[in-house]
Amino acid sequence: MSRESRFHILVIHGPNLGLLGQREPSVYGKKSLEQVNEALIAYANNHGGLLHIFQSNSEGDIIDRLIAEMDWLDGILINAGGYTHTSVAIRDTLAAIGKPAIEVHLSNIYAREPFRHSSLLAPVCLGQISGLGWRSYLYGLMALLDILSERADFTSS
Repeated sequence: MSRESRFHILVIHGPNLGLLGQREPSVYGKKSLEQVNEALIAYANNHGGLLHIFQSNSEGDIIDRLIAEMDWLDGILINAGGYTHTSVAIRDTLAAIGKPAIEVHLSNIYAREPFRHSSLLAPVCLGQISGLGWRSYLYGLMALLDILSERADFTSS
């Protein structure tokens, strides 16, 4: 496929997501991060997406990757983990880049501890999907690709 027919999506996995499948499976599920990524890549390949996937436990590394990829990407799928509730810096980077972003969470952050009920990222994202396990990522990717496709169709007509 040519560049014009594929949407470039940066998938960001934040802190501790490299432990998926091992870390509290009753909360975060039994799929490993590799299995989640494989499902996302398969969906993207069949629906006009090209993914760059990045996981880091470091706030600065996440910011650096967002900035490094900003000219390449068309959209962002982000699970900032604990940084969701604390990182003004990631929020400001998403705002500065100005590309469509979907925030995702494996667990329902609103059914957990009160400090998880607030997202600093939500105001600069198109939407948020939480509580559906690994499927939160998949549905977030579906929504992002649909939105990008609609925008491209609108711009070309």
